[in-house]
Amino acid sequence: MHPIRAVIFDMDGLMFDSERVARDLWLDIARRRGYTISNDVYLSILGTNIPATMSILQHALGKDAPVAAMQQEKQLALEHAVRLRAVPLKSGLIELLDALDALGLRKAVGTSSPHALAQLKLGTYGLLPRFEHIVGGDQVSHAKPAPDIFLKVAAKLGVAPAQCVVLEDSENGVRAAHAAGMRPIIVPDLVQPSSEVRALAWHVLDSLHDAPHALTAP
Repeated sequence: MHPIRAVIFDMDGLMFDSERVARDLWLDIARRRGYTISNDVYLSILGTNIPATMSILQHALGKDAPVAAMQQEKQLALEHAVRLRAVPLKSGLIELLDALDALGLRKAVGTSSPHALAQLKLGTYGLLPRFEHIVGGDQVSHAKPAPDIFLKVAAKLGVAPAQCVVLEDSENGVRAAHAAGMRPIIVPDLVQPSSEVRALAWHVLDSLHDAPHALTAP
């Protein structure tokens, strides 16, 4: 097995407890417009970028649903919540970042969120200096589960995919990391991974507190 040189972090649901905030915003915005987003539909958009999310919701809610306007409203509300620091950090994140620094491992972010929103979130919480590169879902052609985001991060780092570990919370993210030839670690958030995704993952962890041991265990 190739030595680990870099760790690539997903953002929403992995570093930030933001998926619950986003879910509640989506459900409220849809309800006020007379639409219902089922739990299965919502779970299917986890880990996808904005175009993929809008396509899934348009199909689910019907061609007349004002999905673009709903997306814009949700985005503005989420940005407002971030500026108020109303989106909690995941437990164990800071300790993990410190542990990776001590191990000399490089760190970057590969998120389905737009690059500007990722910068806002990380900057608001003082996390931007902890990462060398940030790649957003609007900077690649194909969303997770395609490997594009993670391959772009590896290229920016100048590190071979086989030497990268990816920390993810979503099934789409694990599939993307595996397709990129990287080692996925999943820390489930809103949904437990299927047996298929568990088989693709290098480790399945209960929390970020477990990640340093997983990265260094023989």
